[in-house]
Amino acid sequence: MRMTGRCHCGGIEYEADIDPQDVIVCHCTDCQTLSGSAYRTVAFTAPDGLTLLKGEPAVYVKIADSGRERQQSFCPTCGTPIYSAPNAGGPKVYGVRVGTLDNRRELVPSKQYYCGSRLDWLPLMRAEDIGGDV
Repeated sequence: MRMTGRCHCGGIEYEADIDPQDVIVCHCTDCQTLSGSAYRTVAFTAPDGLTLLKGEPAVYVKIADSGRERQQSFCPTCGTPIYSAPNAGGPKVYGVRVGTLDNRRELVPSKQYYCGSRLDWLPLMRAEDIGGDV
């Protein structure tokens, strides 16, 4: 599924070939810290399935406990996280940040990872439990 996306300020724009069956929620503490939230929602691309249309993201290379390196790309102006990708060469599968996609409502996560780090209060976040929209 070809989708478009952008950062908050519009300095970065992209197109991505997203697999709508490969959308996940990650509860790991790195994702919590890097997103500034309780979890991160990610949609994965086909290999080399992301094309920048405007701007050039800044890159921070995160080194996991396993030693694996992963590029964390974000807008250098507004700081919006855009995607992650392997730091090694070869075809890259990008982990696009769902919140940056224009049609994000079409993507429903099918898996959750690192649930041991999931914050205990997340079950309380359903709209019917907290009164809906503010």
